[in-house]
Amino acid sequence: FIRICDATNGISGCGLWDESDGFYYDQMLTGHEQQPLRVRSAVGCIPIIAVELLDENIMEKLPGFAKRAKWFLENRKDLSGKMSYLETNSQPHDYLLLAMPTRERLQRTLSYLLDEDEFLSPYGLRSLSKWHQKNPFTFNYNGGSSTVSYDPGESTSGLFGGNSNWRGPIWFPLNYLIIEALERYHRYYGDTFQMEYPTRSGNMLTLGDIAIDLSSRLAKLFLRDENGQRPFDGAEWPFANDPHFAETILFHEYFHGDTGKGLGASHQTGWTALASRFLSDRIWQREHPAIVHHA
Repeated sequence: FIRICDATNGISGCGLWDESDGFYYDQMLTGHEQQPLRVRSAVGCIPIIAVELLDENIMEKLPGFAKRAKWFLENRKDLSGKMSYLETNSQPHDYLLLAMPTRERLQRTLSYLLDEDEFLSPYGLRSLSKWHQKNPFTFNYNGGSSTVSYDPGESTSGLFGGNSNWRGPIWFPLNYLIIEALERYHRYYGDTFQMEYPTRSGNMLTLGDIAIDLSSRLAKLFLRDENGQRPFDGAEWPFANDPHFAETILFHEYFHGDTGKGLGASHQTGWTALASRFLSDRIWQREHPAIVHHA
């Protein structure tokens, strides 16, 4: 874990973190030259998913692991400035935090993730920042060029068989893992860690409350709106009001980054069935409104 963090955060030298932008970027290595690929994509958000809370009581039962962890604490002081390595907190439960980003890097990455002009959609988190719709990224190399732009729906490129998961649409694996990570961070930081949600709104929320709202956005894909439409159906879905099909929910592979329309395979229960958790959470929140914030 520490070696991966070292390579990602640049603890021993160059890494994927860009201090000027406050985001993780892929790097293109050509000979001895390193060039960041400044694409704000899900790739740059995945490092914040690498988080775990360790109970100090459990650490006492793992003397070998605890001994090695203590060695790193005492002999690798450089870790603390680039990652969260077994930091302790003063919450009611004594947890040790093991996470790829530091608190500051987490905040800077989340400022993009929670921005409605970037990743935050009415229906979850996009896989590529909407910023690239007007600012496509072009990489020039060896006389050729490649461009990445925001594709909220079906891909405009034939690459990878025309699959556009990583070019803009909303998909459940990424959203689910980020929500779980936010819940872990909240259990550690509690109310001491708050973010503007959405970015620049002036509305401050804890990471726990942000996770709840993101869950609700994903659940909205399958729930009827004020017009009686389910966003995943799309406005032109012929069976939306057919009595034989209206209550038949399809589990699409991914969803349009702006409208929520279901795209790709329509029976992708392998990961879109994760929606069941968000839908059950929505029901629980409706039945227990007085304690949602506390939860």
